Amino acid sequence: MEWDSSTHLLAAAVDHLAVANWMTATINSGEDADPLDYPEAVPRPAFAEAAPRDDAEEALRSERASETPPSAAQLARFFG
Repeated sequence: MEWDSSTHLLAAAVDHLAVANWMTATINSGEDADPLDYPEAVPRPAFAEAAPRDDAEEALRSERASETPPSAAQLARFFG
């Protein structure tokens, strides 16, 4: 099933709202709290049916996945 532009925009809005909620929760959690998991994007049909990734793209994706999200103190300093 293909998505129209409205559905893609709605998915993008949901993704951005999830990240904003994650940032708010991270900023307001205690310094000793376990870091919250970064939200996953809404799956898009284009990505589900895409051709297999090449090695360079897969390496970049795994490098980004291994990055740790910023701490609550770092976010507070950034937004302060």
